[in-house]
Amino acid sequence: MHEGTASRLEPLLRRILLGSPEQDAELPIRVRAWDGSEVGPEGAPVFALRHRRALRRLLWKPGELGLARAYVAGELDIEGDIFAALGAVQRVMRGGDEPIRLGSDEKREIVRTAVMLGAVGPEPRPPDEELPPGRRADEAVLPAEPNEFFRLLLGPALVYVCARWEGAADLAEAQRTALDSVVSRLGLFPGARVLDLSAGWGGLAMYAARLHRVRVVGLVRSPEQADHLRAEAARAGLTDRVEARQGGLRAAGGGPYDAVVGLSGAEHFGPDLPRIRELLAPGGRLVLQQIARRPGPHPIRRTFTTSYMFPEAGALWTLGDLVGAIETAGLEVRTVGALREDYARTLRAWAANLQRHWDECGALATPGRARAWLLYLAASALACESGRIGMHEICAIRRDRDGRAGEALVAGREVLSR
Repeated sequence: MHEGTASRLEPLLRRILLGSPEQDAELPIRVRAWDGSEVGPEGAPVFALRHRRALRRLLWKPGELGLARAYVAGELDIEGDIFAALGAVQRVMRGGDEPIRLGSDEKREIVRTAVMLGAVGPEPRPPDEELPPGRRADEAVLPAEPNEFFRLLLGPALVYVCARWEGAADLAEAQRTALDSVVSRLGLFPGARVLDLSAGWGGLAMYAARLHRVRVVGLVRSPEQADHLRAEAARAGLTDRVEARQGGLRAAGGGPYDAVVGLSGAEHFGPDLPRIRELLAPGGRLVLQQIARRPGPHPIRRTFTTSYMFPEAGALWTLGDLVGAIETAGLEVRTVGALREDYARTLRAWAANLQRHWDECGALATPGRARAWLLYLAASALACESGRIGMHEICAIRRDRDGRAGEALVAGREVLSR
């Protein structure tokens, strides 16, 4: 059906999606308007505008933020494969959130159409799930998603880590492989003291304490995570080896720690890298996994991720910046590994879990929060797959006062022959 609202929307959609109202380029998606009329190529991903308010949001914020607000609010639905749908509108997802600017030649017709469709008016209020500017995610007005929500999203073990997929049959096996890989880089020994900067629900802390008989202090972001980790430690008889502390690096107390690990991003620990070095014992190892962006200009602006998911993620590091910051703090970088493909596949696995338990997750949190998580996972996976962002694992060490970095490479003062 090409008559009705959808055909009148076409010039606006071309301006928003293609940057021009001209007819020489095909729309990348099919759009169904609130009256049932459609426009766009057959077989293309379908975006269903349930309410004219969705169009007004896109006019006010024609980039990713407007699209996200309409989707989270339920005014816009994406039918079918969300990965294909978002891939088709990548330009919009990278287009910022500036109000639409109309040229003199197109203004009259587009404004007339927008007025006729009821899309002109004050900017709609953001959905309740959006974090107010300047507010941290753990201070949001809405309660945090319960642990059971994340159990359905991440898997029964609640392992919030980039899985390692080589040879793995499923997500659970890929997560175990990832934990093995991280632990092997930490150089653990019985009785070692470990600081987990982003313990989450304690997947790594419990794994290391159980199998390697180490003592782990896990920093968590919410009371729910702290309660979960303490309950799991008590259930496993590991209360003497696993301690949950809510808060940032200040909650780590004093060192020395034989190893420090952070698997959920280092951006909020960046300014604390000198302090992390102080906490490490001589010869102690640091393992960080970090999402990194491509080098180049990176204007700071409010995005979907900072508005709905992680407010502190506004300025992603480049890999070079992160390596430089670690070395400036006095640590020696020993290895850097790329996990981009593994992370993209992990994000897709989490998205599949969420879709599999869609109604239950929406009831445990809110439908809007479930939508926000699905949009974040899908958009992040596509960004990884296209190379716009990457995931890297960086291993560093604190040299002792004589410059030695562990007995694996030096014995006394003599460099071992290779």
